[in-house]
This record gives sequence, C-alpha cells and structure tokens, in this order.
Amino acid sequence: MPDSSRHWRRNMYVCLFGSFTNVTAMTLLLPFLPLYVEQLGVQGHAAIVQWSGIAYGITFLGAGLMAPVWGKVADLYGRKLILIRACLAMAVCMSLIGVAENIYQLVGLRLLAGVLGGYASGAVVLVATQTPKEQAGWALGTLSIGTMAGTLLGPLVGGVLPGLIGLRGTFFLAGGVIFLAFLATVFLIREDRQAGPKGAARVTGSAWSMIPDRRPVIAMLGTAMLLMLANMSIEPIITVYVAQLVPPGGDVVFTAGLVMAASAIGSILAASRLGRLADRIGSWNLITICLLACGLLLIPQAFVTESWQLIGLRFLMGLSLAGLLPAIAATIRHKVPQGAAGTILGYNTSAQYAGQVLGPLAGGFVGGHVGMQAVFLATALIMFAGAACNWIVSRQASARAPAGLQKP
Repeated sequence: MPDSSRHWRRNMYVCLFGSFTNVTAMTLLLPFLPLYVEQLGVQGHAAIVQWSGIAYGITFLGAGLMAPVWGKVADLYGRKLILIRACLAMAVCMSLIGVAENIYQLVGLRLLAGVLGGYASGAVVLVATQTPKEQAGWALGTLSIGTMAGTLLGPLVGGVLPGLIGLRGTFFLAGGVIFLAFLATVFLIREDRQAGPKGAARVTGSAWSMIPDRRPVIAMLGTAMLLMLANMSIEPIITVYVAQLVPPGGDVVFTAGLVMAASAIGSILAASRLGRLADRIGSWNLITICLLACGLLLIPQAFVTESWQLIGLRFLMGLSLAGLLPAIAATIRHKVPQGAAGTILGYNTSAQYAGQVLGPLAGGFVGGHVGMQAVFLATALIMFAGAACNWIVSRQASARAPAGLQKP
C-alpha cells in the first residue's frame, strides 16, 4: 500500500483537530470582545462597537486576501509546511493578544493572525491532495466538521472561560491549545510529495494556465461565494425577525441563538454522510441537489409563525448546506491538476470570505428597505439560479472532459 494511502486518514484527523482549535480561537472572543476593547482604553458605546467590529472582521479580511498566496506557496513547497506555519503563527498571535496594551495592538495582532494563519483552508488543500480521489468527498466532509464545530462552540467557550480564568487568561489558554495542534501537525502528519504527477510541487507557471477547462472552476468559486452569502444573509435580521415570532416575555436573544446554532448543528451531523454520498453519485450532482434543497427550505422560512418552525427549517437547511463546501473542494480536486490545486483552493477560500462579507450587507439592505421576508425569498431565488448554472456547466464540462481528469 503506498504511503499516501497509509497516512491519509491520520492526516485528516490531525487536520480536523487543528482546524477545530484554530477556528475556535478565532471566534471565541465574540462574546467578550467589547469588554476587552473597553479594557484596552476605548471609551463610549459607539467607539467600542466600532472597534469591536474592526478587530473581529479584520482577521477574516487578512485571511481571505492571503489564501491564494499561501495556496500557491503550498503548491511550490508542500502543504504540511503551510500548516506548520499557520498553526505556530496562530499560537503566537493568540498569546500576544493576551498581553495587548491598546486597541491598535489588538487590531494589528488580529490582522496578523489572518495574514499568517489560515490553518483550516490549508488543511483542505492537504486533505484534498493527499486523499485518494474515491474517498475525497468523505474526507473533506469529515474535515469540515472541525471548522463548523469551531464556529459553533467558539462563542460558547468564550462565554464561559473569561469568568473562570479572566479575559487575558482565555487568550493564553487558546494559544496553548493551538500549540498542541502545532505539535500534532509537526509530528503526526505525513505528506507524500509525490502524490501527484512528477514535478507537480515545483510548478512555477500560472495555476490558471494549467487548467484545461476553467468553467467548472469558475462555477465552483461562484458557488462557494453563493453558499456563504445564503448562510449569512439572515445574520443582520435574525434577532429582529425572531422577536416577531417569540411571545411577549420570551427570551428573544436565546431563541435567536438557537436559530443560528440550528444550521451549524445540522451541518455537523450531515457533513461526513453527505461526503460519502458525493463519492457515490458525484460531487457536482450533490452540489446541484443541495442548492435546490436550500432554495426550497428558504421559502417557508419567510412565512413561519412560530420560532420552533424557523429553528426546524434552519436545522434542515444546515443538513443541505453541509454537503456543499466539501463537494466544491472535491470537484476542484477532480478538475484541477495537482500542481495548481493549492492555488485554486486558496481562491475558493477567498470566495467564501467574500460571501461572508456580502451576505450580511445584502441581507441588511434588503431587510431594511424591502422587508425581512424578502431576504429569504431573494436568497432562495439566488440558490435556484446557482443550481441551474451548476447543472448547465456540469453537463457542458462532462461532454468535453479532458482525458486524465476524472469527472467528479
């Protein structure tokens, strides 16, 4: 059995742990970020809110801008090296945030964490390129559990730890846990640099020039952005929308939290199973099906009359969303030569971050000027359009698929 077949499962589980710890660290400060900003000397409600938003969002801005760059470096010098760098950088940055003395240091360190971090996106590149193609859907689906669980549990952990060990102690602990992931990455991951064609890791030309048919890749990047836009579009309106459904005296904030968590929980439960399904029916077919399902589930969300109905529909939508990101990565894995995989998967990460930015902006604008129901209906139409485009492009790509690149 070749080395890549022998080690790919262990690589996947180490990457899952590393992705979970890194994403948890990036999101755990959400509940207490305004308190920490105030502790650093910012005064006034408006200023605290503004600086909190800047400090939180700038990490993802830096990560989105640098993802294609680190993907290119991974293609040239190896994927494990990128994970080691990202994990060590996050451990150092999180620890230094714990000793920040002013708001500018906090913002600078959060930016540095985004620029130098990116473990989760790097893990997708390594797992996608080191896993046998017939297992890629399941492996990427399982890996995505780490990211989704970190996104869900990060704020919960951040709500508990400061009361036990203090605000600064929380950052020190997060840095220490990430350092454990760094050690696991160094000593447990085994990268087969010969997994692709000979010389693939030394390619120096443009990644785009290596792709015979760019339409599938463009479709995947557009779908990645679409997915995050659809998932994040209700974020600005969710609390206000839930307030209309909760009876007088009900806990609006708690219910809104359940609505947002329901989608993540559904995705965590379904991710690996849909990955298996993608390996059987084809990742592109699964993408089309999931986009259609999401669109159909968005429509009744505009007309719910009870909060439990919205929670149930968001949970079902999470089941559908779980199949999209791993299937997108698996499709890119099949359609892109080995030497360009890191770069293109880096662009895929940037597309997701773009959707995370555009989703709340679009949802807030439509909800404020047209109505909250329109947010759900407009997002449903976008998902239907995405499903149609993917179906058309997949059929065109299948008809002229180049020899040597398997159909997803």
